[in-house]
Amino acid sequence: MSGTDNEEKKQQTGTLSSFLEFFYGNFVVLLLGFVTLPLMTRLLSTDEYGRSSLFLSAVSVIYIFAILGLDQSYIRYFYRENVDPRKLFMQCLRPPLVLIAVLTVIYFVFSDAFNNLLFDRTGVDITLLVILYTLASVFERFLFLNIRMQQKGKLYSNLNIITKVLNILFIVIFVYILGNDFRVGLYSQTLPLIVVTAYLLICFVLKGRGYVSTPHDLTEKELLHYGIPFIPMLLMEWLLSSMDKWSIRFLNDFSETGVYSSAMQIMTILLTLKITYVAFWSPIAMKKYEQEDEKTAKEFFADIFQKVQFLCMLAAFGLTAFRSIIVLILGEKYRAASSIIPFLSLMPVLSILFEMTGQGIKFKKKTVYFNYASACAIVINLTGNLLLVPRYKGVGAAFATAATYIVYFAIGTYFAHKCYPVAYKYRNFIISLVLYMAYALYATFTGNEWMNMAIGVILIIMVTAINRKSAASLWGYAMQTINDFRTKRRKRQ
Repeated sequence: MSGTDNEEKKQQTGTLSSFLEFFYGNFVVLLLGFVTLPLMTRLLSTDEYGRSSLFLSAVSVIYIFAILGLDQSYIRYFYRENVDPRKLFMQCLRPPLVLIAVLTVIYFVFSDAFNNLLFDRTGVDITLLVILYTLASVFERFLFLNIRMQQKGKLYSNLNIITKVLNILFIVIFVYILGNDFRVGLYSQTLPLIVVTAYLLICFVLKGRGYVSTPHDLTEKELLHYGIPFIPMLLMEWLLSSMDKWSIRFLNDFSETGVYSSAMQIMTILLTLKITYVAFWSPIAMKKYEQEDEKTAKEFFADIFQKVQFLCMLAAFGLTAFRSIIVLILGEKYRAASSIIPFLSLMPVLSILFEMTGQGIKFKKKTVYFNYASACAIVINLTGNLLLVPRYKGVGAAFATAATYIVYFAIGTYFAHKCYPVAYKYRNFIISLVLYMAYALYATFTGNEWMNMAIGVILIIMVTAINRKSAASLWGYAMQTINDFRTKRRKRQ
């Protein structure tokens, strides 16, 4: 094996190891989710769980306006030469804090109207929880970004685990205090976020003692100029990810919203991978673009895409094949969620893949292209929900969501290729996607779960055969990682 091949193999193994550092925490969070989800679904009625599930969707809108897209500016300029990371952090944080104060006053003044619209309930504690969660989420976003950009995967993972453990603890406490009340979800989401964010903020402040900042030429005006165009894009993404729940809430009821939201929580199996991948991939991609030659960077992006699309499609097939086992944890009231899972699974799959193919838009600062893609997708989503949700309820919303993300991925990828062409090989992905769509249609309406499992296993084997090069390569990386771990362990002994 040549020196170049050795270097490439080391780089790829290092990339996988870095990903695993980010992934293991979210994998543990995933396992803990199988404790959290049945706690909520078995202790809360479907309508109360429906109200609770709308909380994060609601506060996300306030957060999007408050953040001003400056989190994207932080990612974009972190690795630029002659940029002081700590000074950049403070420049990006100041404007959101000013704006969040204004938005807090507005929400507080009109809290009764907002809370009745969102939850059909009102109360001072509900208002305070919305405000505190939004404020903490702004700090949390930049503090976690600071960890991600430094590629501290283990710390990132450990903090996610702590957050989830606290979430479970607060669910138990507030179910005991409040009983069957949607505020259980609000308290159990907000308090862990405050605790972890406070810890990170204290650490950040202590680490900054004696720090001498270096001058750099970035101004807040320049950061805002880059970040603000992300606001409409993020609002559109919010609509794409939330319109289904809100359509069910207004066109059906809170109970159906609860069933649909429980299916969405099962998506955690894929959403965990998405969250991890975004945390891992954004700094890696930007560093490759800024610091390596174009040919090497593009070859790296194309290679990683092949492996990620294979893993994503494999996860989607597996989740749909074994959905009947998974929904057992929800409780009898939520069994209808099994028919929602197949098409809903495409949302995280296509979101992850667009994180790769859409990077060219960020590299070239052409964020308006995100808005074009989102606008087309929203039209599809709104039309699909209006036509399908009244008759098919959650299944209709899931189908509309799948169609939406296919359109979003296709249009966004087209524009990204115009900005920064990468020779992604789509053949295997398209074959797998067509197979999955046919399988999802069958799985949605079949009542024979044994046949559903059998077909799913056959299709998993087929997809693995189609992607045999990626499968073999991933297997090799896994074996190399295990061997490296064993070698290090023997040396310690």
